[in-house]
Amino acid sequence: MLVHINSYPGVGKLTIGRELADRIGGKLLDNHSIYNIAFAVTEFRSPAFYDTVRESRALAYQRVLELPSTTPVILTNWYSQGSSWGEENWDEVVSLARKRNCAHNVVILSCLPEENARRIQDAGRDGMHKPRDPAMVEANRKGRALIDRDADRLLRLDVTGLSAQFAAATIADWPSGPAP
Repeated sequence: MLVHINSYPGVGKLTIGRELADRIGGKLLDNHSIYNIAFAVTEFRSPAFYDTVRESRALAYQRVLELPSTTPVILTNWYSQGSSWGEENWDEVVSLARKRNCAHNVVILSCLPEENARRIQDAGRDGMHKPRDPAMVEANRKGRALIDRDADRLLRLDVTGLSAQFAAATIADWPSGPAP
């Protein structure tokens, strides 16, 4: 199975993704595992940055395709509608699910703006080049809806008051477990 978690920065994708991977015995491919190579060696948003992300993503997705079909894969991303970069990356995830011959199970996480602003400022986000500016998140929340197209199954989950463990359990059990 493939579970694709999409949400704005600071909502809890990585934390919930880790819990979910532990719960279902899956492999977690967090968006920063791919992006951090580009952040480390290129200028942000330069042609080299985008090329590096594409090459890192291609290698990571090739390794995903080599996993046994019984190994669940959890992806975390922030892809918004109206962004050509977001749409390109979303298409690659859809293609990965199809090549893996599995359902594209999409989970859209949300939380209240004030909780999102609190979470995004956590100092622990610095180590993975994660954004920490609440104003950036608020601006993106206002003008850019999250992509949710081409989902074989779709779950929208408000995690404002939920623990990561409870959110992961909800995803793992939804409604009778993600479709194989």
